[in-house]
Amino acid sequence: MTPVTTLAGESLVQSVDWLTIAPPTLTAVVALAVLVADLFVPQERKQLLGWTAIGGLLASLALLLPLRSGDRATFCLTAKAQAEGHAPACSYTADHFTLVIQLLVLAGALVTAFLSLDETRERLPAGEYWFLLLSSAAGAALLPASRDLATLVVALEVASLPAFALVGLRHGDRMSGEAALKFFLSSVTATAVTLLGVSFVYAATGTLHLAEIAQRLDDVPGQLQTLAEAGVALTLVGFAFKTAAVPFHFWVPDTYVGAPLPVAAYLSVVGKAVGFTGLILVTVVGFPSYADVWGPALAALAALTMTVGNVAALRQVSTRAWSAVRLLAWSSVAQAGYLLVPIAAAAYSSDDQIGATVAYALMYAVVNLGAFAIVALVARTHPEARISDFRGLYATSPAAALALGFFLLNLAGLPPGIIGLFAKVTVFSSAVDAGLGWLAVIMGVNVVIALYYYLRWTALLFRAPEGAPEGAPEGAPVPHRAPAPVTLAIVLTAVVGVVLSGYPQFALRFATGSLF
Repeated sequence: MTPVTTLAGESLVQSVDWLTIAPPTLTAVVALAVLVADLFVPQERKQLLGWTAIGGLLASLALLLPLRSGDRATFCLTAKAQAEGHAPACSYTADHFTLVIQLLVLAGALVTAFLSLDETRERLPAGEYWFLLLSSAAGAALLPASRDLATLVVALEVASLPAFALVGLRHGDRMSGEAALKFFLSSVTATAVTLLGVSFVYAATGTLHLAEIAQRLDDVPGQLQTLAEAGVALTLVGFAFKTAAVPFHFWVPDTYVGAPLPVAAYLSVVGKAVGFTGLILVTVVGFPSYADVWGPALAALAALTMTVGNVAALRQVSTRAWSAVRLLAWSSVAQAGYLLVPIAAAAYSSDDQIGATVAYALMYAVVNLGAFAIVALVARTHPEARISDFRGLYATSPAAALALGFFLLNLAGLPPGIIGLFAKVTVFSSAVDAGLGWLAVIMGVNVVIALYYYLRWTALLFRAPEGAPEGAPEGAPVPHRAPAPVTLAIVLTAVVGVVLSGYPQFALRFATGSLF
């Protein structure tokens, strides 16, 4: 690529490092290939599109290996940096933070793809679905590498816009259409707020690069101080919506219920990772000088979010239609509160606290995808996915019941889910180390509240099936038969969860040092 030059002949942008940008780029290229191939592949062979998408995600994951040193960047302002005598400001950086989040995003999209193969065979248009899923995954993989506000907003929208269509992709389903419309309208509003905040920050600092914004916010002229503060606040509000933080959470339950189950699983993990990644970048990298503003705000949001999420999950009626999905939706809101704690703590101590959010996000992604996979399995015979439908699951599918019990105990932070326990302890420690004792107390109370509904669901798995007296022999129950891709998704998440529980340092080591 020929560098862009100024009128004076100075080179402003370096040549593109294609290996650095390879993971999101390959995902986007495969998305386009699937869209074009859909025009020529006959209906009876549409499953080839799904396996092509899975192959593309596997290849994108493999391309993270050459970048594991975490020291590459591209699209940098080299000439300007040389003139000013400091490191160049880059728009794309493949540091360790980027690679960990890209691993989470692409692996989450891969598990979602396995869950989706059966759906695209029976209920969803295959070509559109795989194009939208890969496009969203490409945007989500681009976002953690973004180091300027323009790229950050573009990546956020590339990840979000296909998700609207994925939610409403079940043609003729009124609930799906309503969920997509609610998700779209509320998300567009949040995007407008974010763009307004970004424009204010740019007007006050004269730059879009996060590293340069961090330097210039300290020296904003007095007449622009209010503009800069408003820009910071509005930008945070936009990203708070993406994380489903209270009071910006209202779209979550209806969206998860109306979406196809694989899409709900994708939004609960990859969608949440997108929001938290953006929030981390704008606060810790871009707005560190305003830590006295966003620190208390995020701490209050964390306390409110975990409390509202857990109380709402506690109130779910097990016989209500879609109660299993609603409980997981409200649980995901509560988990967002836990994820906010280390980010708030970073305002009071050091950037190292961000590692606790990353470690917790890794744990949450694995076990939540696994829980949705089991719900998708049970929904094959019980389409309304009530919590009561899981009663006696151990009698019909012992392996599925044990896996779901393991996932729920991880979410609750109880053994044998060691990784869930360690992740919660790490988040709790970050609050204590930052002097946020009141937030640690609120988190402790919420963990106890969550124990009740997680354990209630877990206990239901091992009770006698509906209609059989307690203690009576079950006879010969009909097992839940899972398609091979769904089984593979369950096995993958369960194995990773067990490995992380046996070796939690693999994930938690990111909580002990700076990722940037």
